[in-house]
Amino acid sequence: MNRRAFLVSLPFLYAGRLFAAPSAPARFLLVFLRGGYDAANLLVPVSSAYYYETRPNLAIPKDAALAIDADWGLHPALGESLHPIFLRGEAAFVPFAGTEDLSRSHFETQDSIELGQAAGARSYATGFMNRLAAELGGRGAISFTSQLPVAFRGSAQIANVALNMPASPLGSQVSEGFAARDAVMRDLGDEMVAASRNAVTARAFETQAQRIARLMRGEYRLGFVDVGGWDTHVGEGGAQGYLATRLDELGRGLAALAAAMGDAWRDTVVLVVSEFGRTFRENGNRGTDHGHGTVYWALGGGLRGGRVAGEQLRVTRDTLFQNRDYPVLNEYRALLGGLFGRVYGLDGEALARIFPGTAPQDFALV
Repeated sequence: MNRRAFLVSLPFLYAGRLFAAPSAPARFLLVFLRGGYDAANLLVPVSSAYYYETRPNLAIPKDAALAIDADWGLHPALGESLHPIFLRGEAAFVPFAGTEDLSRSHFETQDSIELGQAAGARSYATGFMNRLAAELGGRGAISFTSQLPVAFRGSAQIANVALNMPASPLGSQVSEGFAARDAVMRDLGDEMVAASRNAVTARAFETQAQRIARLMRGEYRLGFVDVGGWDTHVGEGGAQGYLATRLDELGRGLAALAAAMGDAWRDTVVLVVSEFGRTFRENGNRGTDHGHGTVYWALGGGLRGGRVAGEQLRVTRDTLFQNRDYPVLNEYRALLGGLFGRVYGLDGEALARIFPGTAPQDFALV
């Protein structure tokens, strides 16, 4: 197995300070793509013959993919938005990222990520972003969602401003109605709608990016927004089509956010995640099904970008997980722990309270 490691080796201790405190007020925004987007058509494994063999209708042609490095290319829909940010060194990608959750259920895996607990643990008392907010003093956190997500459940108070309806006052914590609504939506059989959990569309995110930036460059330093519509079982498209349109909208929204942040962009980190990737092979409906490993995106004015980060391997039939999916080589809690240490200057004890039982890893993103 041909693996390439891009992790920085540091002695990770759970006592004492791991990282230097930031020199300016830091900001972090998590963008959650609900539905499990097709990472293999976002960060295209252009050096993999198997990719082109198994995706006769969906593969992005090598000459259409935007240059990243010898092994990877970027979906052409991002040519006017994310690719220029990448070329400026303000964006990076982490493939083979994700969680240990193997349920391939939108709802279970989304909750696993938002809770941020050790393998085998399942308590809905607190989400990892609420625990982070508490470590940051319990102020300056905001959720751009219709109601507070699981990630922000906990004791720290979180402002809640919905992007698809008039602004609401300080949000209440996640209620039992959240799970009940999801059950009803599943019964209706509309999986994509249910998986999105009432998240805004990529188009709505694009139109609301300046509103998010206005709040994030003001009093708020920690934010969460979810974007739905990524469950592409049928008619996904390749260089053009459904997924291409969603990526174009999302990319334009992220570019608008970066521009609207102004000088604060240099102290901002945006991380784009999804609950899982999708099957490496296309299905019989010219789509893809629920997978495992995915690709995270990192953006920011002070990012050490312009590269593909994290542990990697060459994509072949033999390196797929369970002969169907990307494996997870870069565990999300370790990645986020290392990132929070860098962004907020948190020590090992604080990081252990945010992600119990997980040693942080420094991916040298900032």
